[in-house]
Formats: sequence, structure tokens, C-alpha cells
Amino acid sequence: MAQGQMLPIKFQEHVVLTNVGINSASIGFATVTLESEKFVCIREKLGEPGREQNQVVIVDMENPSQLMRRPITAESALMHPTTKIIALKAQRQLQIFNLELKAKIKSTQMNEDVIFWKWISVTSLGIVTPTSVYHWNMEGDAQPVKMFDRNERLAQTQIINYRSSSDEKWFVLVGISADQGRVVGSMQLHSKDRNTSQFLEGHAGAFAELKAEPGTGKLPAKVFTFAARTATAAKLHIVPIDPNERSAPYQKKSVDIYFPPGSETDFPVAVQVSKKYEIIYVITKFGYIHLYDLESGQCIFLNRISGDTVFVTSDMESTGGVICINRKGQVISITVDEDNFIPYIMAQMNNPELALKLACKNNLPGADNIVRERFQFYMQSGNFGEAAKLAANSPKAILRLPATIETLKTAPMVPGQVSPIMQYFAALLEKGDLNKFETIQLATPVLQQGKKELLEKWLKEEKLDCSEEFGDIVKNFDQNLALSVYLRANAPHKVISCFAETKQYNKIVLYAKKVGFQPDYAYLLQYIMRMDPEKGSEFASLLVNDENGPLVPLESIVDVFASLNMIQQATAFLLDALKENRPEQGQLQTKLLEMNLLHAPQVADAILGNEMFTHYDRPYIATLCEKAGLFQRALEHYTDIFDIKRTIVHTHLLNPEWVVNFFGRLSVEQSLECLKEMLNSNMRQNLQIVVQIATKYSEQLGPKNLIEMFENFKSFEGLYYYLGSVVNFSQDSEVHFKYIQAACRTNQLKEVERICRESNAYDPERVKNFLKEAKLPDQLPLIIVCDRFDFVHDLVMFLYQNNQYKFIEIYVQKVNPTRAPQVIGALLDVDCDENIIKSLLMSVRAANLPVDLLVDEVEKRNRLKLLLPYLEARIREGSTDVHVYNAIAKVYIDSNNNPEYFLKENGMYDARVVGKYCEKRDPYLAFIAYERGQCDHELIQITNENSMFKHQARYLVKRRDFELWNFALQVTNAYRRQLIDQVVATALPETQEPEDVSIAVKAFMAADLPNELIELLEKLVLEGSTFADNRNLQNLLILTAIKVDKTRVMEYITRMDNYDAPEIANLAVGAELFEEAFTIYKKYDQHVEAVTVLLNNIGDLERGYDFAERVDIPEVWTQLAKSQLQHERVEDAIDSYIKADDASNAAEVIAVASRTNKYDEMVKFLQMARRKVREPLVESELVFAFAKTGRLADLEEFISSPNLAQIAQVGERCFEQKMYEAAKILFNNVSNWARLASTLVYLDEYQAAVDCARKANSTRVWKEVNAACVENGEFRLAQICALHLIIHADELDELIRLYERRGNFEELMSLLEAGLGLERAHMGMFTELAILYSKYKPEKLMEHLKLFWQRINIPKVIRATETAHMWPELVFLYTHYDEFDNAALTIMSHSADAFEHSQFKDVIVKVSNLEIYYKALRFYIEEQPLLLNDLLTVLTPRIDHTRVVQMFQKSNNLPLIKPYLIAVQQANNQAVNTAYNDLLIEEEDFKSLRDSIDNFDNFDNIALAQRLEKHELLEFRRIAAHLYRKNRRWRQSITLSKQDKLYKDAMETAAVSKDTETAEELLQFFIENDRKDCFAACLLTCYDLLRPDVVLEVAWRNKLNDFAMPYFIQTIREYMTKVDILEKANSERNQKEEQKEKQDTMMPVLGNPLMITYGGTPGVAGGFPGAGVATPQPGYGGAAPIVQPGQYAGVNGFGGF
Repeated sequence: MAQGQMLPIKFQEHVVLTNVGINSASIGFATVTLESEKFVCIREKLGEPGREQNQVVIVDMENPSQLMRRPITAESALMHPTTKIIALKAQRQLQIFNLELKAKIKSTQMNEDVIFWKWISVTSLGIVTPTSVYHWNMEGDAQPVKMFDRNERLAQTQIINYRSSSDEKWFVLVGISADQGRVVGSMQLHSKDRNTSQFLEGHAGAFAELKAEPGTGKLPAKVFTFAARTATAAKLHIVPIDPNERSAPYQKKSVDIYFPPGSETDFPVAVQVSKKYEIIYVITKFGYIHLYDLESGQCIFLNRISGDTVFVTSDMESTGGVICINRKGQVISITVDEDNFIPYIMAQMNNPELALKLACKNNLPGADNIVRERFQFYMQSGNFGEAAKLAANSPKAILRLPATIETLKTAPMVPGQVSPIMQYFAALLEKGDLNKFETIQLATPVLQQGKKELLEKWLKEEKLDCSEEFGDIVKNFDQNLALSVYLRANAPHKVISCFAETKQYNKIVLYAKKVGFQPDYAYLLQYIMRMDPEKGSEFASLLVNDENGPLVPLESIVDVFASLNMIQQATAFLLDALKENRPEQGQLQTKLLEMNLLHAPQVADAILGNEMFTHYDRPYIATLCEKAGLFQRALEHYTDIFDIKRTIVHTHLLNPEWVVNFFGRLSVEQSLECLKEMLNSNMRQNLQIVVQIATKYSEQLGPKNLIEMFENFKSFEGLYYYLGSVVNFSQDSEVHFKYIQAACRTNQLKEVERICRESNAYDPERVKNFLKEAKLPDQLPLIIVCDRFDFVHDLVMFLYQNNQYKFIEIYVQKVNPTRAPQVIGALLDVDCDENIIKSLLMSVRAANLPVDLLVDEVEKRNRLKLLLPYLEARIREGSTDVHVYNAIAKVYIDSNNNPEYFLKENGMYDARVVGKYCEKRDPYLAFIAYERGQCDHELIQITNENSMFKHQARYLVKRRDFELWNFALQVTNAYRRQLIDQVVATALPETQEPEDVSIAVKAFMAADLPNELIELLEKLVLEGSTFADNRNLQNLLILTAIKVDKTRVMEYITRMDNYDAPEIANLAVGAELFEEAFTIYKKYDQHVEAVTVLLNNIGDLERGYDFAERVDIPEVWTQLAKSQLQHERVEDAIDSYIKADDASNAAEVIAVASRTNKYDEMVKFLQMARRKVREPLVESELVFAFAKTGRLADLEEFISSPNLAQIAQVGERCFEQKMYEAAKILFNNVSNWARLASTLVYLDEYQAAVDCARKANSTRVWKEVNAACVENGEFRLAQICALHLIIHADELDELIRLYERRGNFEELMSLLEAGLGLERAHMGMFTELAILYSKYKPEKLMEHLKLFWQRINIPKVIRATETAHMWPELVFLYTHYDEFDNAALTIMSHSADAFEHSQFKDVIVKVSNLEIYYKALRFYIEEQPLLLNDLLTVLTPRIDHTRVVQMFQKSNNLPLIKPYLIAVQQANNQAVNTAYNDLLIEEEDFKSLRDSIDNFDNFDNIALAQRLEKHELLEFRRIAAHLYRKNRRWRQSITLSKQDKLYKDAMETAAVSKDTETAEELLQFFIENDRKDCFAACLLTCYDLLRPDVVLEVAWRNKLNDFAMPYFIQTIREYMTKVDILEKANSERNQKEEQKEKQDTMMPVLGNPLMITYGGTPGVAGGFPGAGVATPQPGYGGAAPIVQPGQYAGVNGFGGF
């Protein structure tokens, strides 16, 4: 595009994708999607080939530098046109995700492959498969819906676009294909309603709507436009679709598309239609853009916008343009340039008609002259309708002027048509809204014609410009409609007036708060109360209850009610107004309660009952309540204990429940005093309620105090009932004891019995003693206490001594039979008769009697025989109780009544108990008992203690208990030897059971008794016992000998034959009995095991070799070879392996031969092994052996033939061992270019190494070859390698260090400069090159930064430039990194190098730390004082003006910033005003000073006035007087004016003061100084302030009547007017009062008053408590006045009523 040429379009490059880190290889039609102007979506692969990572990169066009990368593997990704929602496709799986919420919206699985898809609206995706087209709505659970089948002629095309109309009734599918060297476009146009498709030849298309002409009432015409380039021509077609009578008519258009020379293969890739301008954008592949008018089809503009191929486009709705992306990655947009579009059409196309049409349609500038000329033409030709339309639709409203309206008003009206002015208004209303003047002009005739509904309709449609003047016009016709206008016009005083007039009082406050208006609420309330008292009360409540506090003081509102004698309403209002209960309302609360307590106690009681108020005078109100008989309310308010005690005794007049709750408010001392007062006053009346109080507050008052109180008044009944209510919840022992006492004294024995049984809190000893002393007729409570707390002995003693045997029987029979043993013991202690005891014992139920305890009690007293009858009786009854049998066994033992038989034959007794009983009496009997009960440990103990070892040995063998054996044979057993002797000699030889022997042997083994075990086994095995041939015993004998006595092993092996030879031999080996093991293996012909013992254990290779030759079997040779190999006798081992013909151990042979460097011998073995097995290991080692032995010819021959060798691994081994020639052969064989390159480096073959590195294409190889080339000075080859390294950011730092370490700076910079042009050039390259420039070529750094600042890591380069002291470059970087604070500080710190004024201004306004502003000002003061005001101009919005002024005042540089002070004085800052005024005084510029003072008043007026009143210049003294006047210091101002004879100023000041005395003093001054002219002038100037009688007097006295006559005439005229107005107002008021009296006499009585404000029914007694006669009571409903004369005088606000 030519420089300076006027273009109709704006061109903008938004971002270059490669500059923000997008790989250029990822920029293409298949990887980049552009669904709208919001987002660009790119699919990118990162990493080395074969290890790529797929990513989806999202570029937000509002912030393109901040990329959103997501590791998403998908074939296609589409960003939603408006929000951060992404659609992903992987094969046939489609998914939609919300990126902000990180949630999946929905997914689906297609039945066909998806070859193209696109967002066709904000809710739907269009999906194209090989056969069909689907739509998928992302809302709800809908699945893809098939819309139509694809045309067969599109089968072989590449689908490049799919679009739909705005109503989704028309669709177009676009595909391209190659044919004879050109690109052919194919399109399928489909109608949803008709379900038909049409094939078209075209490359791109779009749907659009063409707006109808204003005033026609037609709907927009729907059109389809498409571009096609055929073999013969290129056309743009505009075709109407769905034409009907309701839509605007449109004729099909077809125009040529021009392609410049050299564009033979170019074709349209996109057609976009601007909804805003109705312009068609056609973009071609070669980057040309064509603009066409949608309505006429005329070509407006053609030019090239991109030198690279454009492959994707989208609408740009925000500007009405188009956005596209080319192959270079540029994201560019084109839109209409509104300023140049119309001038371009007129100048370049010379088409005024098109310019006029587009200017009017799109409201574009540039056609002003032609619009005015056309309007004049229409008016002159009489075409008033067209003139009106043109004026209404004129661009930029250039004809919407009052003059135009007046012109159309005067235009003649054509008969049968609407007037031109109404046509004008109709066109305006159809197009949009009217301005203020147009609205007023239209409203007047419409209202006069009675078409108010039209105005209402236009107001709802917001087509009228509401103003106060418009509302005034409407108010004459409709107040509600006027209110709507005033609301829209924001005229608060008019709105509130309308609300009041229309009785919408509740809206007044809401509206005033909403708009911030403060009306006169007091006046409004008076007005409303007079007009509507009921609504007035509501309005008063509304004023008081405002959320921001009362809008009118409460006292003022109450005064209003009082002035109107509305006491009932006052009470109702106060109840509502005081509901928030604020402390400052205490006086009003007291006033309200006092009024009602004196005259309506019921109302006061209700108010106090609601507990609404807490801040009134409580003592005073309490006294009034008591006098009114409201004792409950009085108690609620009294705090003095004497008042409370005086009132509380009237319990018969109080609610008992309330009285109980009342005590919860009193302290403990007060409560006790009141309770005592109540009992002392009337105990019978108050006892019940006292008990209730004591019960409820027992915990607070203390049971001790309450018990003491009841006992002092000797009220055991009260004490009983009180304690009865708390005893169940108390753990106090005193409470329980006192309760038992009180119950006994009130004869409540059942309760005594219950509490003794259930309570755990009383002191049992104290209760027991009390019950003994009480001597109750029923001793059951005492029995219960003694039974529970184990006082049985005391109980029996007490009952026995008091001859109360019956209670003893009751106790053991009924109360607790389990206590019978203790009772029997106690009776035995008191020498009770045995017959009584036996009788008592037999009477107790056997099931409940614990025999064991009974036996213990009797046994302790040596009276066991006493129980024999009872025990035998129990046995006869069939008892199975073990304690019974234990007891009778003890009796038989003591009486020697055949105990041995009983112990052996009876199995019901407890063996341990009986055995223990027998131990001291007869040990054998104890043994019998323990043996029967298998009491093992007790039996062992008793036999040990009594030397019964034979019995013990037999028991152990018979018992067969391994644990018992262990216990008996433990080391700590002192009798173990005696026991072992009896076991070996007697117990085991006697047994014939193998299990007995087995357990015993195991026990000996477990007890670690090997010698004793050998002794035992020799006796069993070698001495001809039953167990002599037992294999297990023979094995055990040998094993034990191996463990204990190895000298016997060879003897046992030779003497015995029935043992397990292999296992014994293995154990012998383990015990290092190698000869014994070898003997066993030879005895049983196990040759391999035998030679193994010889070689591995005995270690005699010679005997092994002899043994191998003797047996001569391969297995033996193999074992011998392994042993030889272990001893590194490699040659002998290989010979043995060859004799064994065994290659199975090849790995070990290879390892040992390699370790011993026996590669020649290893070749022979491997050649043998290769014949046996074909394994990679064998052949690989053979190859390596060839290399080690230097047999490279054999090596080449071997690898050239078929083999299984792992040549690559062998090559690595050769490389590691520096056998580079062999490694070269091997790497070359397997084409391992990477390792071959490394090998060639060591062979100094650098060119070949680079070639191999190129084939390997590995980062590691490139690094290695590069390092070698650099080391050897081969920089050309090194650069080739390095160019493959620097594209990897991770390798860049190491590479730079390599070059820098060697000092190759020029080569390094040349390398990076060469790398900048690479496709994969990344940010690190640009960054590091910048750092290198800063170090070694600083002159090139700035150029580099300007070119590539977007692609460098700015923070890193900042550090480098700061280190290098390159200040201009540092400022440049700070600025482009948005570090404006640092940029400004750097400029100021290094101004000699970095300062440039315009740049500094751009930087300083963007800093975030405001302190830098003031540093900048100090910097400019010091270095650039002449540029200060220019700097302050840009800093003004954010600096503190006061601080700036103080700064310049301190430095005495204030005159430097005078322009700044003038500019910022609009802020009315005190410091600025003062400083500016000082400057003006110094300059003696009184005019500017007067203007400053009048316009900006924020300064110390008095100080300035005092300063100026002494100024030598008159004008400044006049300003001082003016200041005094402004600050209401009238006398000082007038005095100063009089001194300077500025009488006019003095008179004006007096008039402004509104002070009569001041005006009269000035008048007297003029008389005294004989200034008659000033006297007359003062009378007129101060007319409102002067008193006529004073003026008349002074004029008469000083003979100034002629000068005063005009004043007197005016005064008389004014008074006459006021009299006339008063007479008229008085007459009207009298008429209204007469009408109101008539209405009052006819008005029926209203409904019942509210209860809360109701004082009593007229003429009915009982309106208040205590009313005794049926006379009218004072109150709101009574006939008497609210307040009697002489009463209620002490309440503010009501004393005068």
C-alpha cells in the first residue's frame, strides 16, 4: 500500500505466532483454527523426533503474549467463538470441555470418520463426515443430529468450510479439488425447510441480511453471496433466499472479481459479510482483499494485505471487519476506516450516490456537503417526504437541528399525506431515539391531539429524551405520565412534588435516597398530616425508621402530633419509632410510659410486657407501677431489697410461675431474705411457693442455707418436700441424710426405705446410727443400709441383742440370702445355739446360698463338721456344685473316712482345692487329686518336694504333654537328674507305645540334653529293644552324635544300615565331616556328590582328577571343570569342559577367561561352544575375542557371515577399551552412525564424523562432534554441528560456556547470528546473543533489542545490561517489560546517557510507585527546570498537589510551576489555591486574584483578607473587603469599603448580610456624611432589610423625603398586595373549614382502636386494673380529656395540652 494514500480500510497486525513461541511448522490449515476474533487455537508437537509431545496452544487475542498450553493429544481442536470452551476430536470421539471450570461438558462417539467440523453458532457444532452433515448442540444431552447427505460431486474434494445462516435454515458446504493445474471450488447449498440441496461451483460463500429501507416496514432481505473462479471467469454472486412479501425485495446480482496479473492460480478462500456496514470482504489465497457493497454489488476497493498465503479467516464482529492468518503466522485484521471510507468513494470512485447511501445507512462522516445539497434540492423541488427522511437519517445527525424542524414545520402539507414534520418524526422514531428539542416539539401536538398513549409507548421504547421541560408540558395533561418523565429526566424536586400530589408518600424517601436529594421533610410531613392524617402517621414512621438514621428528629415529629392533639397517634408512632431501643431515646421512653401509667395502665402494662424499652427511668416507672397496682411490673423494675421485700409478699396477687422465675434475677442473699420474709409473713400461704423457689434455685442458694432456713422455721414438711424434689439429683450426703431424717419425722417410712435402697450419696455409718437410735417399728431400712454397706455383723449383733430374730430370718430368707454365710459367722461369734443355726441354715434356699463362702466362714471358726448334715442333704438333692463336693471331701479327709476311695472315684470336686488341702496332711492323697485333675505343675511340685520321682516319671511318660516335659526338664529344676534317671531306667523301658518314646525324645532334644539323649537312644537302639530297627531313631542317634560327639559318627555309620544316607551325608557335610560324607556317598554309589565333596569340601583337585578318570562320566568331568575354573586354572578347566563336551557354563568360562585375559584359550572354547549352541552371548564374545587378539580379518569374516552376535554391544565394548579400529568396523556394520561419529572423532577423521553425525541426527552426537571440532580449531565443522544444538534450549548454555571458555567469542556470535534465521529459533538464542553483545559487541545490542525484544527473555538481558552499564539499553528493556518504575529510576540515575524528555514522559506516567513522581520532579528541578511544566502536565492526574506545592515552596521555585498551578486549580486544593494566590499578589495581578478567589474558595479566607486589607493598592484592599463579605464578616467588609469610599461595595455587602441593624447603620453613615445619592441607592439596595418606620423617621428628621419617596411608594404597593393575598387565603380557609365540619357530622364512627394504644372503652369500668366505678376513664377511648388540667405537667412536650 502506498505511503500516504487515503485508504478506505484499516489494517492491523495483532500478533505474529512465531514471535510468541509457536513453531512455524505448526502453522497451517490442518493445525490452526480460527473460529472468531477471540481465540486462535494451534496444535503443536514439541521435542525430538520419535519423542514428540502433543500440545494444544490457545492464543487469547486480548492478551496474545500469554499463551495457554495444554498437553492434549487430539487430531483437531476448536475454541468456542466467545468463551473458554474447547471442542476436541480424536478419531471418532468428540468432546467439549470448559477450560475455566476444568470440567467436561459433553462427549459423543460418531459412527463415521469426521473429516471437517466447525462452530456454526455459539451453541452448535457443524460436523462433516464422508457421507453426511450433522449438527451437535452443546446444551443438554442432545446427540449429533443428521441434517442432510453430502452431494456426490463433493466426494473427492477437500472440505475447507461449512457455514449456516443466522436462523440455521440454510447451510453451505464448501470443498476444493485440483483439476488441470487449477483449484476448483465446489459448494452444496441446502435448505432445511425444503430439505433440498443444490450444487454450485464456488470457492467461498456466506449468508447475510440486508436491512430494508426505513419507513417501508419490511423485514431484512436474506441473501447468499459466493465467489467462484472458473476456468474462464471469476464472479461474485449475490442471490436472495427465502423471498416473501414481508421481506424487502432484492434482485440477484453478479459482478466480476478482478485478479491482478501474475495471479492466474489465485482463488477466493473466504467471503465474509460485515453486519455492521453491509460490506462484503473477499479474501484470496495470495493475500488480496476485495470490498463490495452488499446491496449494489459494486466493487469498492482492491489491494494486497499479505505476501504469504492466507489459509483461515473469521468475522470480526467488534469492528465489523475480518480477521485472518497467513502462512507466516501473522494474525491480521481489516475493517472499514470510518473517517476515510466515504471520502474514498467520492474521490476515487466518483460515486456520490453510493457515498450518500452508505453514509446514511452506516452513519459515516465525509458526506456532509452532499447531504445538505440533497436536502435543499428536495425542499426546493417540493419532495418534502424525501427531505424529511433524509434529515432523519442524515449521518452524524448533521441535519437534526432546530432549524431543520422549523423548515419542515413551514413546509406546505400535501393533501392526503402526512405533514413533512410528522414524517420527519416518524423516521426518527423508526431509526432510534429523539433528542431533547425534538422530544418537546413532538410532545406538544401529540398531547393536544389526545394521543397520550403514543407518548407512553415511545417512553417505554426509550425513544424520547426526557427533560424537566418535557415533564412540565406533560403534567398539564397527566400527572402520572409526568412523574415517569421527571424520573427519567432526573429532576428530584419535581418527582417528589408529584409523589406528594399523587399520595405516593412511601416512595418519597426511597427516591430521595436513590438520587441523593435532600427534601424538606418537616414541611412535607406537615403537609401530608393535614391532607391525609392516616397516611401521615405512616410517613412519619418511614422518616424515623430509615436505615441510615432518622431523617427528622423524633422530638420534632412528636411535636407535630401534639400540635394536632393526636395523642393516640403519638403513642402508636412512638412505639414504632422507639422499637430499636437506643440509649439516646431514654427520655422519650420515659415520657411514653409515664403518660400511659397515669392514664391508661393497661397500655403501659402491655408495653412493659413486650419489653420493648430498656433506657427509661426505671426507679420512677417502678414507683408508678406499684401505685397502679402492677406489682409484677414494679418488681421487674425495683433493685432495692427493701422495695422488693415490701412488694414480694403479695404472692396471692402475682402469677406463681412468674414469682419463681423472678427469684432467678436476685442474688443469693436477696433471695434468702425474701424467702424468710415470705415465711415470716404468712407461712401457710407462702410455703408451697417457697418450696418451689427453693427447689428451682437449690444449686444457687445452697442446700445448706435452705435446710437451715426450714429448720429455723421448724417446717419439717417444707423441708421434706424441698429435699424430696432435689434428693434424686443431688450427691450431697447432707441432703440425703436430712431427707431421711425429715421422712422419718413425717412418718414417710416407704420413702425412707426407697432412699436407703437407691441412694449412694449418704454417709452409711451416720444413717446406720440414726436408724438404730430412731427405733423404727420396721427395721427394713436399717437392714437395707447394713446389707448395702457390709454392716452385717453390726446388724446381726443389734438384732440378736434386741431379740429381733424375726428380722434376721427375714434378712437371710427374703432380703439377701447370699449374706447367710456372714450371718452364720456372726451368730457363731455370739455363741448362738447350734440348733438355731442349723435350723436357720436349712431354711435358706439352697440355690441362693454361696457354699464356698459358708465353708470359709465355718472353716475359719473350726466348726466345719457343723455343715455335714447340710452338705449331705445337698448331695442327696442332686447338687452339682463343686463347692459342696470340695467341702464334703475336706470333712472326709479330716475324719479319715476312706478319703483315697473318694478322691479316686468322685469326679465332682476341684482337684486343685482338695489337693492343696491334702498337701500338708497326706502328700499321696494330694498326688491322687492332682493326677485326677491333671494339675501338672502342682503334681510336679508335690512329687519333687516329697522325692516321688518314679511317680513323676511315669506320669510324664503317660501324660505325653510336650510343654509339661519342657517344664520338668528345665535347667532350673534341681531334681532334673533324678527324674532323667527314672525316665531312662524305668518309665520308657516299661512302655510299649511309640508315641510315648517320640514325645520323650523330643522333650530331651528340646531341653538340649544331647548326652542324656544319646544314652537313651543307645539303650533303645543298640541294646536290642523293641525299637532297635526304627529308622527315625537311627537317624536321630547319628544326628545327635554329629552334634555332640563327632568321634562316634563313623562307628554309627558302619554299624547301622537303616538310616537315610543322602540326608545324613548332607548333614555331615554341614558339620564338616567330609570324609564321613564321602564314605556314605561312595557306599551308596553317588559319584557326582562324592566328587563334589572331594572338590568343594576337601579341596583336593588331584584326588578329584583321579576319581574322575576312574569313574569317567561327563557329569564328574563337568564338576571337576567348574572347580578348576573357580581356582582360575583356565586351561585345565577348558580341557575338562572339552572332555565333558559341555558348553552349558559358557558364561562363567567367558567371565573368568576375560578377567584373566586368556582370550586365545577362550577362542578355542567358544569355537567348541558355538558348535554345541547358537547363542548371542557365545558369538558376541567370540567377536570380542577376535578384536582383543587383533584378528581383525577373522573378525570381518565372521560378522560378514550369518551370526547371532550382538555387534552393537561388542562395538560399544571395543569403543570403551579404545579399540577404535575394531569399533569402526563393528559400528559401520550395524549402521550406528552416532557411535561411529564418536569413533571417527578419536581417529581424527572430523569430516567423516560430521557426515555420520548428520545421519545420526542426535543431540548427544552433535555435542560430541562439535566439542571435538572446537577443540581442534575446526570452526566451520563446529558451526555445522552447533546449528543443530542451539535450537534446543537445554543445550544452549553448555555450548556457550564451551566457546567462552576457549575465548572463541566471534565464532560464538557468528554461530548465534546464523541460528536466528532457523525455523526452530527460540527465545534462548535471541536472549543469549543479546547477552553476548552486551559483553563483546555493545554497539550492536540496541539494534538487536529493537528488532527482537519480543523474542528475548527480558529479565535475563536486564541483568546483563545492568552489569555492563549499558543504560539506554537497560531503559529500553525496562520499558518493554512494563517495569516502568525501574526504567524511570534508571533514567534519573544515569541521565547523562539515558535521558530523553519525551521518552521519560512516556515512562513516568506508567509507574506504579507514586514516590517516583516526586523524585522525577526533584530531578527536573536540578537538571531540566524548563521542562517542568511539560512533565507536570502528564503527572497531574495522579500526583498529590499539596505535596508538589510544598516541595517547590521549600526549594523556592514556585514561579516555575505557575502554568501547572493554573491547570490544577480546578481541583480546588487549598495548597494550590494559596500558592497561586501568593504568586498573583507578588505579580500584583488583582484581576486574576479576584477570579481565583471567586471560583476557588478552598483557602484561609480570613488570613488572606487580613493580609490584603493593608495592601498599598486599592484593588487588593477591595478584594479584602470582598473576602470578609464572603465569610459573613459584614462589619469588617463594610468598614473597609467605607475607608476606601467604595460605597457601592458597602451597600451590596449590607444587602447580602440580611441584617437589618447593619443596613440601618450604613444608612445612618450616609446621612452623617451627607451622601444623599448613596442614601437613595442604599434604600433600594437594602430594601428588604430596612424598616419602613425607621426610614420614615430618619428621612423626616434629615429632610430627605424626596430621596426616600421611591422607597415609600414601593413599600405601600407591596403591603397592599400582601393584604389582598391574606384576605383571599382567609376566605378560602373558612370555606374549607365549613365543608370539613359538614363531612365530620356525616362521617360514621371508625372501627375499634388498636389494643396496644387503647386506654379503655368509653363509659365502661374495668378499662384499667383497679377501676371501681363505671365512669369514663382517661384514655384514648374515654370521654374525658387525655390529660386533666394540672396533671402531666412534668413531661416535656405535653405540658401545655
